[in-house]
Amino acid sequence: MNDLNTHALNRGMKILFQGDSITDGNRSRNNDWNHVMGHGYAYLIASRLWYNQPDKKLAFYNRGISGNTITDLALRWKEDTIDLHPDILSILIGVNDVSNFISGDTRYSAVNYERDYDALISRTFEELPEVRLVLCEPFVLPAGNIKDNWGIWHSEIQKRQEIVKNLAINYNAVFVGLQEPFNKTCDRAPADYWIWDGVHPMPAGHELIARQWISKAGKEISFNKIQEK
Repeated sequence: MNDLNTHALNRGMKILFQGDSITDGNRSRNNDWNHVMGHGYAYLIASRLWYNQPDKKLAFYNRGISGNTITDLALRWKEDTIDLHPDILSILIGVNDVSNFISGDTRYSAVNYERDYDALISRTFEELPEVRLVLCEPFVLPAGNIKDNWGIWHSEIQKRQEIVKNLAINYNAVFVGLQEPFNKTCDRAPADYWIWDGVHPMPAGHELIARQWISKAGKEISFNKIQEK
């Protein structure tokens, strides 16, 4: 596979998106720049900021992988994070941990999620002490199969949301809250308009994530003024 680091765009600040399928967005694994950022929120953020600030020569990377949990991230962290030396690292992870736990695998408990997430961040700062961290809140809405088991999904996702908030505080990270914005959008349209199956966002849902990310993390590279109102 060709090394995307050699592309002419990649001369400035490096922004890396990590996570599961929500971040992956069916991205390509080669030099196909039509698809390298995927087709979700990471693509929307990168395309908007690349357009608005070409002078910054920003370098965006997407290393989300569908189905990943926090333990999966740890297994590939050196190659897909540490070795890229990002200036800003954005992480969205947790919904697969919840799914696996609800399916009966106790290795994916909230206690283990907190332990492994904390260890991953600690390891990151040992290797990349100057990195700026952006922690995105995992989220769900009552749609699809999630709606039929809403009580347990709501309870378990809340536990991990609280963990991510506390980790953001402990590590002085930018926290991007997503559950409340998604809840509020349901006043405008049904849950499955935003997240078709309760987990994976529709295009409008990815736009919501992109807007929240730019609004909260924008000050890190001085692009907050371009956020649409």
